[in-house]
Amino acid sequence: MLRVLRNQIYRRLFTAQIVALLGTGLATVALGLLAYDVAGGHASLVLGGIFTVKMIAYVFVAPLTSAALVRLPRRTVMVASDLLRLVVALCLPFADQVWQIFVLVFVLQAASATFTPTFQAVIPLVLPDEDDYTQALSLSRLAYDLESIVSPMLAALLLLVIHSNTLFFGTALGFAASAMLVLSTALPVSLGLTSADDGPQLPFGIRARAGVMHFVHRPGLRPILALNFVAAAAMSLVLVQTVVIVRSQLGLDESMVAVFLAINGAGSMTAALAIPRVLRTVDERTIMLPAAGILAALTALAGVVLLISAGPTQFGMLAVLWFVMGLAWSAVETPIGRIIRRETPSDQLSAVFAAQFSLSHACWLISYPLAGALGLAGLPTAAFVLAGLAAAAAVLASLLWRAEPQLRTLEVMRADTAEGP
Repeated sequence: MLRVLRNQIYRRLFTAQIVALLGTGLATVALGLLAYDVAGGHASLVLGGIFTVKMIAYVFVAPLTSAALVRLPRRTVMVASDLLRLVVALCLPFADQVWQIFVLVFVLQAASATFTPTFQAVIPLVLPDEDDYTQALSLSRLAYDLESIVSPMLAALLLLVIHSNTLFFGTALGFAASAMLVLSTALPVSLGLTSADDGPQLPFGIRARAGVMHFVHRPGLRPILALNFVAAAAMSLVLVQTVVIVRSQLGLDESMVAVFLAINGAGSMTAALAIPRVLRTVDERTIMLPAAGILAALTALAGVVLLISAGPTQFGMLAVLWFVMGLAWSAVETPIGRIIRRETPSDQLSAVFAAQFSLSHACWLISYPLAGALGLAGLPTAAFVLAGLAAAAAVLASLLWRAEPQLRTLEVMRADTAEGP
């Protein structure tokens, strides 16, 4: 997998991604502590608001900025996004009102919603070989999983010697390093990485919805819409309710919450390491559809374990489930970039990756509060309902993929008819 890092352009961009993710992870810890400093006993409400603001920015900003900035070189867009995130990170330590935190978080996440799809659109052009690109997708997945593990550990070490607000300056350093790495990377114009090859300017409204419409009209991309919801519905149980399961159901201390989340991340990383080799012999749907079904089934099984088991047995079974759910989650999501690249012209990659970023987070925006609300009716109930939703979405993805050959044939026939004799 490390072979792809021999590509100097990709190596610099990947390093930029890693340092930016570390900075983001520090900010996540610091925001929780800042919320407590500002709101005290109401910190959970502030944090809930922060996560909601984050998802709203992700859902609505990505396609709009992709359309608005389409004529700018992508390196310029990424550097400007990093610099904006740097400025916000430097402002956050001085926020002393809840509304100030919300505004700054929205701007921060809006900049991230601009940076990430642009970054994702550049990588397949830098790495035209499919095996190399698959390895890059797996490395990206590993980077996200490691960020969720390493950043809290790094924050904990730093908090031994600095005040919590100082973590934001670490975040700023991460974004500064990312900007410098991207700025020092020569992205070749010949690969269509600037506006020079973007073609005629379309009205803003058309550009803003172009990526989403591409998803709707391309038979090969429609299953991704359903698979996004499978992942969100199933994994929201893990991400939202792990703290409740560990603290209330298992009666363990706070440190075990991190252990369970790390177990889930380890499963995800294991799959990410294996996927490039597997995809050399099978296509994406052979991995993604079974993984989606497994993810739904494991969510239901978690409900059964929460309902009937107790004590050490329950601990062991849930730990195994969390690991395997991490495996299935990564198997569903990692190959998505390959499908998008294959189904999308290079001049539309930014818009389509922005649409995927927006649509996938829209699924999380639904599933996060749903998982929290369902938990009020009991953890088993939450697991069963989320499993049912994930299973329905998995069935829909299977049906959409099954219909793809017929829909492609119909598209070809319509194109031939339109061209005439």
